[in-house]
Amino acid sequence: MKKFFGEFKEFISRGNVLDLAVGVMIGAAFQAIVTALCTNIITPLIDLIIGTIAGKSIEEMTSVLKVGPIDFGAFLSAVINFIIMAFIVFLIVKGFNKLTSLRKKEEEEEEPATKTCPFCCSEIDINATRCPHCTSQLEK
Repeated sequence: MKKFFGEFKEFISRGNVLDLAVGVMIGAAFQAIVTALCTNIITPLIDLIIGTIAGKSIEEMTSVLKVGPIDFGAFLSAVINFIIMAFIVFLIVKGFNKLTSLRKKEEEEEEPATKTCPFCCSEIDINATRCPHCTSQLEK
């Protein structure tokens, strides 16, 4: 069971999974904006234009077609919900990136396995006393 959770942790900690999750959440929130725009603004405007062309008054049109007034409040509410949700997702991603950067710093603190020869600038083993490329004597 421990191996299973280790594999799951590795799967979740990959960047692709986080990117996909963010894309799905932002896409769903943006869909709510598009739906609110169509339902509350565009559809009533189209119905108003069609009713005006047909020669009906706004009172007749709203009672016959059951078309409500343009609801800017619902659209604005959807936009505010999107902004709040996007901000929360941003904070989650920022926290996740901070955690992964801390883990990377721990991994980077390992001793280097190679060094650079001061004479020929080639990369050599850290324990070498002579450069295998230029055969220069190296200091420890």
